[in-house]
Amino acid sequence: MASGGSAIRGSRVGAGPMGEQDRGFHAERVQVFYWCARGHEQSPHFLATIDPDDIPEILDCPNCGHPAGRDKENPPSVVKVEPYKTHLAYVKERRTEEEAATLLDEALDQLRARRGRLTPQ
Repeated sequence: MASGGSAIRGSRVGAGPMGEQDRGFHAERVQVFYWCARGHEQSPHFLATIDPDDIPEILDCPNCGHPAGRDKENPPSVVKVEPYKTHLAYVKERRTEEEAATLLDEALDQLRARRGRLTPQ
């Protein structure tokens, strides 16, 4: 059997001539550059006929997740995320120490009154 290969080896059906660059209609595009605080650059393309107000000012960086803006010298800062709050922390925001003491005394009085009725004499 003769050695060698097929003439279409490594190509797909309908691929067209090898090295063909124009494979269909390309819409006019605008490339916009964004930088994050860590120095990552991304450059998505937008339709050239889009209103400039519709192009976002800030995107999320695909590398680190920080916000990325159009100004390379002044990228947007990372928004500080508050740590998880416990139920007690939320209660302390709503009540003062004096209110808490009053509520506790009322609850204990009610509990003692119920227990007093339940205990045999």
